[in-house]
Amino acid sequence: MLAPGESSPDILRAMGGVKQVPSPKLELLVADGFLPAGLCGELIELIDANRRPSTLADHNGDDYFRTSETCDLDPAQPAVIELERRLRDFNGIDPAHGEPVQGQRYAVGQEFKQHTDWFDPHGKDWEEYCTVAGQRTWTFMIYLNEVEAGGGTRFKVIGKTFQPETGKLLCWNNRKADGSGNVNTLHHGMKVRKGVKYVITKWYREKPWG
Repeated sequence: MLAPGESSPDILRAMGGVKQVPSPKLELLVADGFLPAGLCGELIELIDANRRPSTLADHNGDDYFRTSETCDLDPAQPAVIELERRLRDFNGIDPAHGEPVQGQRYAVGQEFKQHTDWFDPHGKDWEEYCTVAGQRTWTFMIYLNEVEAGGGTRFKVIGKTFQPETGKLLCWNNRKADGSGNVNTLHHGMKVRKGVKYVITKWYREKPWG
């Protein structure tokens, strides 16, 4: 039986059209058209209305490591409520274990260099970000639009790059079977070359968020 903050490939594949990337190195799944274009448009409007420079939990000295903009989406907005409903029905994770939904905006030249979403238990940021809710379990990322050039998400270890498509969802388990962080989930939000990229990100935790 899964813990409340967990999902699994079996649960996720139960939704039609979900494909698992064939690799023993990580659990990574893709679903085209997870969100309809109309809902994507509403979420883009919310991101544009309240975006701010993106930050890093543990700054590494590289001021150009993450150059996108971020929006903390209002959970009371109808579009966000609908998004959360669709995610809950899809992944079966107790909503109490979810972090607030974030939106990201990448203009030309902006990127998020290679990183993992999980926290290093020995890192400076562990005590500040993980003592209450624990480690991140799953990441769910949704592209809200197509980009004219660039802007892909590259998983270097498995040689896969995914291009933005309206409503496409990527999701992955941030940990290995023993519960430790999976370095194979290292991914790069590559530079946008032409256009603007909008993304939704939802992270889940081992314990309730609060």
